[in-house]
Amino acid sequence: MYQIAKKNLPALFQRIAEEQELYLPVKVSNQVNFAAWDKDAEVDLDTLKTVKSPKDAFFPQSENLYTVQKEGKKLFIEPEALKEQKFVIFGMKACDVQGVKVLDNVFLSEPVDTFYSARREHGTIVAMACHEPEESCFCKAFGIDCASPDADVAVWMIEEELYWKALTEKGEALTDLVKECLIESPKAEDEKIDAEKTAIHKIVEKLPYSNLSLEGWNGGALEERFDSPIWETLYKPCLACGTCTFVCPTCQCYDIKDYDTGHGVQRYRCWDSCMYSDFTMMAHGNNRTSQLQRFRQRFMHKLVYYPANNNGMYSCVGCGRCVEKCPSSLNIVKVIKAFEKQGGDKE
Repeated sequence: MYQIAKKNLPALFQRIAEEQELYLPVKVSNQVNFAAWDKDAEVDLDTLKTVKSPKDAFFPQSENLYTVQKEGKKLFIEPEALKEQKFVIFGMKACDVQGVKVLDNVFLSEPVDTFYSARREHGTIVAMACHEPEESCFCKAFGIDCASPDADVAVWMIEEELYWKALTEKGEALTDLVKECLIESPKAEDEKIDAEKTAIHKIVEKLPYSNLSLEGWNGGALEERFDSPIWETLYKPCLACGTCTFVCPTCQCYDIKDYDTGHGVQRYRCWDSCMYSDFTMMAHGNNRTSQLQRFRQRFMHKLVYYPANNNGMYSCVGCGRCVEKCPSSLNIVKVIKAFEKQGGDKE
């Protein structure tokens, strides 16, 4: 275990940035999101949750796949280079780390997504315990411990000290890189970490959604959930804006498009949303023709389809971003509670 004074963190960031790219929570226009570090960045490690999740680091909102150049009557295809530069994501929370694990099951399964795989290979995650979880948080319902993040390095901010513990080989390598900035913690400091974890757990137990029941939501609940009449009224406030999908740390839907550069084409992929009416639009039309079907698809995937194909792992991590950002207050908590209250059985 190591530690560093909060006031000395800029030196730590500088040391990391000398060798690797560094991304961490930065405040811009009063909004906090993960961004590249520089000396002028307004780093904000106190805000619990960034507006968007840091999944961009591994699954960017938009990225080129290849470029086609036209020279006369000839076409030349140039694939986009895979990520080769090492980088560090500093300040992720336990829920967002779990979100990356959800994405791993999608993009690292056969056929492996080489763009995602290269970023995972070169990225190191430094995860920070949640000092004071908020009312919208419900990670405990999905078995996530926000007091003990499971990453390459776990850190705890206690008063004016940051405590640092490497958990993987990548974490050990990063620790070696920045060791000149750290001091070894006396054994007695472990008690501070234990006290911090206890305090966090006490807060979690008092949160309104911590004991959200997932009974009946699993890979074997397909027919009774899919055919439930509850969807017929539950979906109606949905505006189909897609906000929930764009702030979610586990949504992985994307579209692939071509951009005409005037002398060739850039093929790129970008995030998409299952809540949009043109999602997966094909020549014959769309396989989900109503907002009810699209709304149901989102939550069935999170709570039924994904766990059915991934050994019971849910595709929700309880970060609470959809709870905070949905303009209609129509989020996954409300869906779960509606089925819990009304039973959710099909007619």
